[in-house]
Amino acid sequence: MDTEARHPERDRSSDEEERSRSARMSGARTAAGPLTWRRTGLIGAACMVFLLVFSHFVLQPFLVPSGSMEPTLQVGDRILVNKLAYRFGDEPRRGDVVVFDGTGSFVREAPAGNPVTGALHDAAAALGLAEPDETDFVKRVVGTGGDRVVCCDKDGRISVNGVPVQERYVMLGDQPSRVPFDIVVPPGTLWVMGDHRSQSSDSRDHLGQPGGGMVPVEQVIGRADWIGWPFGRWSTVPDTGAFAAVPDWAGHG
Repeated sequence: MDTEARHPERDRSSDEEERSRSARMSGARTAAGPLTWRRTGLIGAACMVFLLVFSHFVLQPFLVPSGSMEPTLQVGDRILVNKLAYRFGDEPRRGDVVVFDGTGSFVREAPAGNPVTGALHDAAAALGLAEPDETDFVKRVVGTGGDRVVCCDKDGRISVNGVPVQERYVMLGDQPSRVPFDIVVPPGTLWVMGDHRSQSSDSRDHLGQPGGGMVPVEQVIGRADWIGWPFGRWSTVPDTGAFAAVPDWAGHG
């Protein structure tokens, strides 16, 4: 009888212990919830800051907004711009596809805008999520400092320093240029053109303006080395041997 009387007391104690344990676990879960979300938010913010810093100094995605570089680059391609390509004494070479700030060469002044929306747009553009600034362009280097670039010879080809260039990257059906020109590229600048010549606004369109369409080397943001998106076009930006026979000096006096 005594044994039977003691069992209910143990059961009540066990129930109270279970309720206490459940309450503690529930409280722990409730406290862990905000901590988990806070931790996730901090990790996300840290990743965003890392990507922005990485994009600013090393490798920046760049959304191709137009068909001026077809067929090499298509509208909507996200190219990866190597910002270290010209940081250690190297300079753009003929045939390089470069992204540059056209302020002062292709665009007289940077358009004014709301600083807040401008900062948000710049952050999105730095991650390749928005179109680049109106002052940013992607073109191919055709002439570097000291080069004499002429269009066109009797066979309709551009020549650099007297050597005709076979531009196999030019859009099929396009002429090398419908605009004749004969220019000498000043030191420290570049003569740039799009691959889709009939659809590209490039150095040719600024011949009569101050600077003559030349892009200062210091305005180059980086070299387009890879196509990162869409996945179906994931590849390097192909090199060209078109300028292999062009001498490094113009040879004119």
